[in-house]
Amino acid sequence: MSTKKLVVFGSGDIGQLAHYYFTNDSAYDVVAFTVDAAYIKETTFCGVPVVPFEEIDQLYPPTEYDLFVALSYAKLNQVRREKYLAAREKGYHIPSYISSHATVLNDGRIGENCFILEDNTIQPFVTIGNNVTLWSGNHIGHHSTINDHCFLASHIVVSGGVTIDESCFIGVNATLRDHITIGSKSVIGAGVLVLADVEPEGLYIGTATERSAVPSTRLRKI
Repeated sequence: MSTKKLVVFGSGDIGQLAHYYFTNDSAYDVVAFTVDAAYIKETTFCGVPVVPFEEIDQLYPPTEYDLFVALSYAKLNQVRREKYLAAREKGYHIPSYISSHATVLNDGRIGENCFILEDNTIQPFVTIGNNVTLWSGNHIGHHSTINDHCFLASHIVVSGGVTIDESCFIGVNATLRDHITIGSKSVIGAGVLVLADVEPEGLYIGTATERSAVPSTRLRKI
């Protein structure tokens, strides 16, 4: 039975997902959402109040409530970083969500405000920093380190001994070979294969599959 009370920063899609996951797979009850006052469009979301972040510590004091920041990778994770640090400054305990359907073998070396969804495999001796999102279905290989404020999309292979520095974005189906370093604020696009170190602020974009000149209606075996 849920016993802890949680406020979620963010009333978009990720906020709704955070509400779902915390409600159905944690010891928390989500009692409110919060966003900056200028971005409040509705006074309720998912059946609970939406209140200004500027007033959150008066309405839901950190002595009684925890707070989770549910934001995306906008501006290379800097928006999520800013709000995470602001919540810490207000004195909130900031939990992580770790799916009960993930395989986590790293002895709890996971920081605050992490959002680790179902079917992730986190092997032994992995270290995950603060404010890291691992969408569903990733492999995080042994002795790897994911530093603060990173966002990894789905079905990524991080091989053993990889270091991902702060504020990186790794796209779906990317593959990182073993014992390389991804420099801070790098973007590794969908389907990219990385075989060597990446300098900070690296940008790697995969090649999209081109449309065939033959229309689908001419295929005979489908």
